[in-house]
Amino acid sequence: MSAQSPRYISNLTRDTYALILAGGRGSRLHELTDWRAKPALYFGGKFRIIDFPLSNCVNSGIRRIGVVTQYKSHSLIRHIMRGWGHFKKELGESVEILPASQRYSDNWYQGTADAVFQNIDIIRHEIPKFVMVLSGDHVYRMDYGHMLAAHEQSGADMTVSCLEVPLAEAAGAFGVMEVDENNKVIGFEEKPANPKPLPNNPGMCLASMGNYVFNTEFLFDQLKKDAAKAGSERDFGKDIIPSIIKTHEVYAYPFRSTLANEQAYWRDVGTLDSFWLANMELLAPLPALNMYDQRWPIWTYQAQLPPAKFVFNDDGRRGMATDSMVSGGCIISGSRVNHSVLFNNVEVCSYSDVEDSVILPDVTVLRHCKIKKAILDRGCVIPEGTTIGYDHDHDRARGFRVTDKGVVLVTREMLGLPVGYD
Repeated sequence: MSAQSPRYISNLTRDTYALILAGGRGSRLHELTDWRAKPALYFGGKFRIIDFPLSNCVNSGIRRIGVVTQYKSHSLIRHIMRGWGHFKKELGESVEILPASQRYSDNWYQGTADAVFQNIDIIRHEIPKFVMVLSGDHVYRMDYGHMLAAHEQSGADMTVSCLEVPLAEAAGAFGVMEVDENNKVIGFEEKPANPKPLPNNPGMCLASMGNYVFNTEFLFDQLKKDAAKAGSERDFGKDIIPSIIKTHEVYAYPFRSTLANEQAYWRDVGTLDSFWLANMELLAPLPALNMYDQRWPIWTYQAQLPPAKFVFNDDGRRGMATDSMVSGGCIISGSRVNHSVLFNNVEVCSYSDVEDSVILPDVTVLRHCKIKKAILDRGCVIPEGTTIGYDHDHDRARGFRVTDKGVVLVTREMLGLPVGYD
């Protein structure tokens, strides 16, 4: 059977079990992840970050999926149960939640490799030929079938999905692969100050995306060895990959855009600035991440809500939104919203002005407010007459967080409201 045929790839995806590592704390997002794991963070007007790797799996034909959870996972688990709980085990498909449960030790998950090791018995029960280990906290669209095909055709024991990244961008930020002309990995450094360039492109390097394909028994053998090794941090990047590249077949899979000469879309929204910017990028007329492409839908849970409503059309009191994304249940009442992302059930009351902002669900902006370049966390109620984003010293004085690039984060706790609304 041809390696390029859909039937060939569908056989590979059916023989694959995907494990999504979704226990990340997301500490660089500060108060935005005080009450939720990073994969549970909202993104793009109606989604959560976990929806992207889950949708990639389903759209790629991988329908046996485990989601590893740990840090403040209530909203993540609730979201997966509501939005992804319809799979039928009887049909060979499932999305299962795998919380840290001390199956093989008295510890919680100690690292990425340990999170997989502690679920070996669950994975083995599925009898997969391949195990795909995926990061649960990045935003991108990717057909994993092509990576699986490349993995089998190369004869690899392990394949690492990589992005071609400028050297300056990768320095100190990504694990970097050194490869030969056939993309076989011959060296690996975790967040090096001086990344090794690509052989045919000296200005670029291959940065790990944190997504891996393993032959199942090979993975199990390496995890058992690592679990018995004193001093290991139980991490794929720090321990597993460096220990096998000299003795086994490890290949890099460059993740590229289907459009010629364009960098593939992938965002690590791990800081407030990157989270804000990635949401703002969606507002472009032709965004790099096209969530309107029905050939590769992003699935999610969504409440049954009425359509967004824009009311009043008087001079000085006109309900309108321009260059914005406005989700169901929103009411723009005699106010102006420009270049902003509004999640569901947001109300912006009369005479208010919202610009360049990301407004998470269930936020109310009362009258005569002026908000610019802000992130308003779920459930915030902005008092009448409040100004945010225009005077950063004043923002800080009120307890709001202001980033180096001038994004203002406002949470319920900062407003004196009850906390724990995730």
